[in-house]
Amino acid sequence: MSTADQQPKSVRWARWSAVFIVLVIGGAAFVLSFAALRDLAIRAHTPNELAWLFPVIVDGTIIQATIAVLALADSPERSFFTRVLIAGATVSIGGNIAHALVSGHGALAAILAVIAPAALLLDTHGLAVLLRAAQRVSAPIATGDPVAEPADDPAPDVVPTVTTPAPAVSPVQTFHSPPRPVAPLLPVAVPIPTGGN
Repeated sequence: MSTADQQPKSVRWARWSAVFIVLVIGGAAFVLSFAALRDLAIRAHTPNELAWLFPVIVDGTIIQATIAVLALADSPERSFFTRVLIAGATVSIGGNIAHALVSGHGALAAILAVIAPAALLLDTHGLAVLLRAAQRVSAPIATGDPVAEPADDPAPDVVPTVTTPAPAVSPVQTFHSPPRPVAPLLPVAVPIPTGGN
């Protein structure tokens, strides 16, 4: 098996390994952020059976906005989703910090509380970038290289009609290909200059 045959498999393996790792880390970050935001909602007197909605709204907004920002890379609507992403990340990070402080765990816990929502934001964004880059890389392979394909010329070996300038003393000669005549050639009288006017 040649190196060219092995490269797509190794690239594919690396891509899916990265996707798996990003999903695991992003999932762990989501669970930690979810737990902190849910507990914060309960401390704010949200009923226990509804408290899970708060982290779903906050962290779900981050995921949705990240996907939209990357999907709308060349669109003017991207700026709206960028603002939504910044707002969602701010609320998530602020909520995790507030949870650490309200729980009485101190400044160190507040600093550590930033890691989960920040990792969720970065991993979601990284996964979307990775999948988008994979689509760009695999697109030319799937469609084929148009430069490498032969031209659809029905008779590539046929010599085209060539007209060459003739010396002043001989008539103009025309060469054409019999299989692909353009038009029947008619004899043309060429005046030959004589020594006078």
